[in-house]
Amino acid sequence: MKQSDPAAGRHRLRRSLLGWAAGGLALGLLLRAVWPAAAPLVLGLATLPVLAVLLRDILRRLGGGTAGFDLLSALSMSGALALGEPLAGAVVALMFTSGTFLRDFAEGRARREMTALLTRQPRQATRHADGALEVVPLTTLRPGDRLLIRQGEMVPVDGHTLGPAVLDATALTGEAMPLRLPAGDPVFSGAINIGEAFDLLVERPAAESTYAGIIRLVEQAQAERPPMARLADRWALGFLAATVAIGGAAWLASGDPLRALAVLMVATPCPLILAVPVALVGGLSRAAAAGVLVKGGAALEALARVRVMLLDQTGTLTVGQIRLVEAQPLGALSAEEVLRLAASLGQASGHAVAAGLVAAARHRGLALAAPEEVQEATGAGVAGRVEGHAVAVGGAEFIANHVAPGNFPPDGAHLPGTVRSLVAVDGTPAAVLLLADPLRPEASATLAAARAAGIQRVVLLSGNRAEVAEAVGRQVGADAVLAGRSPAEKVAAVLREKPEGPVLMLGDGVKDAPALATADVGVAMGARGAAANAQAADAVVLVDRIDGVVEAIRIARRSRRIALQSGGAGIGLATAGMLAAAAGWLTPVQGALLQEAINVAAIVNALRALRA
Repeated sequence: MKQSDPAAGRHRLRRSLLGWAAGGLALGLLLRAVWPAAAPLVLGLATLPVLAVLLRDILRRLGGGTAGFDLLSALSMSGALALGEPLAGAVVALMFTSGTFLRDFAEGRARREMTALLTRQPRQATRHADGALEVVPLTTLRPGDRLLIRQGEMVPVDGHTLGPAVLDATALTGEAMPLRLPAGDPVFSGAINIGEAFDLLVERPAAESTYAGIIRLVEQAQAERPPMARLADRWALGFLAATVAIGGAAWLASGDPLRALAVLMVATPCPLILAVPVALVGGLSRAAAAGVLVKGGAALEALARVRVMLLDQTGTLTVGQIRLVEAQPLGALSAEEVLRLAASLGQASGHAVAAGLVAAARHRGLALAAPEEVQEATGAGVAGRVEGHAVAVGGAEFIANHVAPGNFPPDGAHLPGTVRSLVAVDGTPAAVLLLADPLRPEASATLAAARAAGIQRVVLLSGNRAEVAEAVGRQVGADAVLAGRSPAEKVAAVLREKPEGPVLMLGDGVKDAPALATADVGVAMGARGAAANAQAADAVVLVDRIDGVVEAIRIARRSRRIALQSGGAGIGLATAGMLAAAAGWLTPVQGALLQEAINVAAIVNALRALRA
């Protein structure tokens, strides 16, 4: 993403001031050896432009919380020039400009994973049109358009493959393994085509695509100032008052104004103002690299404190797609023929069970026919004609209208977590189908890792039937299972858990958005292009896995710890230096050099938040 003109101008000005201060200081030191009379003038000229720009910025931001740091630097340079210590003033000018430059460098490095998401945003797409190809802006794409995705190109919008595809989602999700997708599989924008060119059927406009939503979230995260950083600004103003008090007391006690100047030189709230944001932005960057986009420092700080985790079931702990587990034929028709007829009928239904049957039939290479005379009872079953046969698929009550239920075996014991669906063909029992939404392979390990990371209580919060939810809860080792909960009841459950400690809610879909918004930290499964839950959440999982959430918790806790270390240790060292300067143990120049050493140490320590 190109810098805006004002941002580029500020960067050029800072670089120019750094060069001016460094060059002036170097020339002044040289003149002290060969032409001492000229040295003070050169050192003063090295300081004045930096001081002038600094005073201008102070006037612009006088009511802002960041004025403490600027005022200390301005007082230091002004005092040095007024008391005839131009060398100390030039050192502070260099320290100030280099500290600002170092902060920009550190924050730029810390933001690299998030910035990479922005710079990779595509602007155009190649669309099939009347037997030819045309390059068009993304804003012109509509659902149903057919795009050509060449090797090396980013998928620009969400859609479905019209042929096999091999994708690299590493930069977006942190998933290192290539994704190998068959024809008909969903593809989410932001992945890179590393295989042969393939065609994509557009599912939603570019503005509503997964990657566009991620871009909006990144921009929001980069613009937000975290509470810890805002608190640091307030502390910096208090630190200014303490500095002036210590310097004034030293002056009054000794009668030497240079002691007050030395106190100003060594005083620095930079570890708070510079190092704390660097550590938190570093944590945001690491979380993005792990496949979790945290919406700013406030959310990262909250994530570092969570103790209770609530999880939705469908699409969160499970893959969110009904799959055929077993087909039990009951008559003359084979299991594959019954599946073919049921899936053919299922093409006319939008129910998850019908989608699972269609997917299972296509996976087996079965040729599906077009259904006719379709009648569907929402949530109960579907009936119609396929190749002249009367076919019905559904639960026992629905099938009772098409065949006597006594002709089916009773609903006895079957695999935990499975759903039983019945198939009748021409009024005769044809098969019992067992379907399930399978558990994510990483689910159990993720919850075990969450406990190791400091989560004290895990609750499965599901809208599913108690039988299915409790089976899943037992498999993953949840402390409690709350089944059959409506969106309003999920909100109530989140509120009940808050006395146990800060609550994290992980969910997907519109049904979870109120609970995500109510939790201390709402984390949305955003890999499938969900919108309402992503907007309500504080963080979004970019990859279709949940183990990145635990890594994000670890990263958040480490980043917050490093931020506190950098700020606390830096201010402690600065306070010790101020007392030493007040006692007359440090000259103004030595105080300025100590200030820069503390700044560099605090920022270098804050950059540890970037390391895995």
